Amino acid sequence: MATILAIETSSEMASCALLRGERVYFRESSGVRTHSQAVLPMIQELLAEAGIVLRDCDAIAYGAGPGSFTGVRTACGIAQGLGFGAGLPLLPIVTLDAMALACRERHGADEVLTVLDARMNEVYWAQYRFEGGQPVAILPPALSAPSGVAPAGPARACGNGFAAYAEAFAGKDYAEGADGAVMPHAVQVAQLGRAAFAAGHAVPAAQAQPLYLRNKVAYTKAEREEMKVSQA
Repeated sequence: MATILAIETSSEMASCALLRGERVYFRESSGVRTHSQAVLPMIQELLAEAGIVLRDCDAIAYGAGPGSFTGVRTACGIAQGLGFGAGLPLLPIVTLDAMALACRERHGADEVLTVLDARMNEVYWAQYRFEGGQPVAILPPALSAPSGVAPAGPARACGNGFAAYAEAFAGKDYAEGADGAVMPHAVQVAQLGRAAFAAGHAVPAAQAQPLYLRNKVAYTKAEREEMKVSQA
């Protein structure tokens, strides 16, 4: 089985994982301002714990997005730097895919709806069906207002978007019992990375890219005032 190093920094928690054989090593660090400083020390700890060096890995997986604009750039940039330095290919993993896998592992669900807070009164969301233990998007990742979330049939809901916009999701059948603790994590990124590597989906470091669903990362003061008026 391939040895996969994984990096995930798309949300408030930065995480790194090392999947080697049947064993998973991981580290976590909270605080969005410290992601770039925290990742490399965590990786060094993981490699030391496993008794290997970076070149012993087969590939580097990273949470490609959607998520925090700075966060997904951080994960991609660090993965590219490590990939170039060690001559390793990269595996871009969709963060919502990783959330879906985490939800399945926690709840045993075959149908999963992931909703991640995108800030600015919007959410990233997708719906998945599991086939052969892997998440298959039946509604691909999208960016919308909470009101735009429209699952295709029953699904186990998860993600911090439900808590962030609790009022908007109130009364929605699909939101009942949503697990807000399920978030993107490097452990699931590594697991999906191993499957992607086996399927031949690794890319050279130079070709790795973040996944952005939003063209704008901030609104002007005038635009924010217009939004307030329209919402009122």
